[in-house]
Amino acid sequence: MGAEDTSRNRRALTHRAGYALRHPRRVPAHARRALRDGWLRLRHPGHIAYYRAVMASDAARSTEAAVGHSPSREQWARIGRMQFDYLLRHGLRPHHRLLEIGCGNLRAGRHFIGHLQPGHYYGIDISPHILLAAQETLVRDGLQTKLPYLALADDLTLGFLPDGHFDVVHAHSVFSHSPRHVIEECFAHVGRVLAPGGFFDFTFDRTEGEEHQVLHEDFYYRTETLVELAAGHGLTARFMDDWEELPHRQSKLRLTAMSDRARTVGP
Repeated sequence: MGAEDTSRNRRALTHRAGYALRHPRRVPAHARRALRDGWLRLRHPGHIAYYRAVMASDAARSTEAAVGHSPSREQWARIGRMQFDYLLRHGLRPHHRLLEIGCGNLRAGRHFIGHLQPGHYYGIDISPHILLAAQETLVRDGLQTKLPYLALADDLTLGFLPDGHFDVVHAHSVFSHSPRHVIEECFAHVGRVLAPGGFFDFTFDRTEGEEHQVLHEDFYYRTETLVELAAGHGLTARFMDDWEELPHRQSKLRLTAMSDRARTVGP
């Protein structure tokens, strides 16, 4: 996360006031986002339904902006390529099977699909709007013959997926938008679908201070909170220091099953 201050509380009134003074042009956009947050939370009290509505609102404006709030297609493409290159360096091979949680409009998925053998990519998302955009990405990039799976999900129990199937599970900018109970639901079930020696990589917004959220869209967690939560479900967590060297403000953890003694994927 570079020089970013991980101790600050972005929800605190002092931080918000200071940010508004430093960036006055961003105040109207934040005000609109806050109004939308209040309205959608009234209409959709459950988090999945709420964030599905957020994605519908964002996708109506721009599918690229809806995935990672990228201001341009160039940044959308750059971040997707960065995710792919990272896993490639960590041993992702064409014969591996990859599950992408929160696949979006295939910002990174298009690279994974092109690299993997046909039928070895499985992407899930809570937003039907963004999955339609993912189909458009497949057509635009000519990836139809790779036969990727794209599925709509209502939760992260992963009950419709087989045991021990995936060498890599990947979630980028998913837990940064998830309350604790959603993360714990994923941790409780992801170990079942991991193949022996497989791993689960995910990014999160890290804080070294008080854990907090901004509106109901952005959540900041301490590393040790997620490490302890994973351990409670039989998963060992490793903080990925090499990810910190990349131009991305989120941090990354890698989870493996405690019962694994060998790793078939990665260094």
